[in-house]
Amino acid sequence: MNRPERRRVLLTGATGYIGGALLTALEQRGLPVRCLARNPQRLADRVSDSTEIRQADLREPDSLDLGLEDVDVAYYLVHSMGEPGRFDKADRQAAKNFGQAARRADVRRIIYLGGLGSDAETLSPHLRSRHEVGEVLRASGVPVIEFRASIVIGKGSLSFELVRALVDRLPVMICPKWVGTLAQPIAIDDVLDYLIAAIVLPGTASKVFEIGGPDQVTYGQLMQEYARQRGLRRWLISVPVLTPRLSSLWLGLVTPVYAQVGRILVESMRNPTVVHDQSALQAFSLRPRGVADAVREALTR
Repeated sequence: MNRPERRRVLLTGATGYIGGALLTALEQRGLPVRCLARNPQRLADRVSDSTEIRQADLREPDSLDLGLEDVDVAYYLVHSMGEPGRFDKADRQAAKNFGQAARRADVRRIIYLGGLGSDAETLSPHLRSRHEVGEVLRASGVPVIEFRASIVIGKGSLSFELVRALVDRLPVMICPKWVGTLAQPIAIDDVLDYLIAAIVLPGTASKVFEIGGPDQVTYGQLMQEYARQRGLRRWLISVPVLTPRLSSLWLGLVTPVYAQVGRILVESMRNPTVVHDQSALQAFSLRPRGVADAVREALTR
């Protein structure tokens, strides 16, 4: 099938944090963008004149065909954690619907952002679902570039905002064991650079890339780095009796605005999210910044 010379980049999840930031970055590079949205009105005042918005619902397969028409590369940046019911089941079905529609539309590549975490471990429901979504997308037959990331550091990132809220509000924190879990944070701008670079990545095979900054830190160390840059003195006291369930309730009391999704994320904090496969550094020329620089930029913005 002959492809038009200038087919559009499709973006799902443009109303979310990563998707919204990526939308701006794509528009700044002059790329022709189409956004799929369940409620197009939510995007109307966020897009440039050159960006197209089409209504579609990932739960309704028939609504996707028109949205994927003449699309070269499609970004899959959605999840169902904030929806009622079982988010993993909803995510699985949405990915299946999207992958099949992308196959029918002859999409060249799907680019997906998931989460780090070793499949050899017992992953949290959230991380397990993130990995499963990548598998479902690949099963469609459309080549998929899947990035797996840990905490994304940037103003508006849910994980970073949880850290910010806890450190800003609690001089002394009685913390669960997960404050000692290792993570490998990455700055939002580095995530965006990877996502955009994947458009022109050579090859036609599906690939999984683990991405992160150069620093592996515990959640406690990340909190202390944030406190240091804010000029705050904070004490973290870790106790083993706070189970994930109890710590999620504690999180909801301290940061009620993030409680619904935060309680799902906190279950994932028992799993180390570090890079084991360094192939992203060979496939891309990007060199992500460290934690201190990432936090500094987030605070500046």
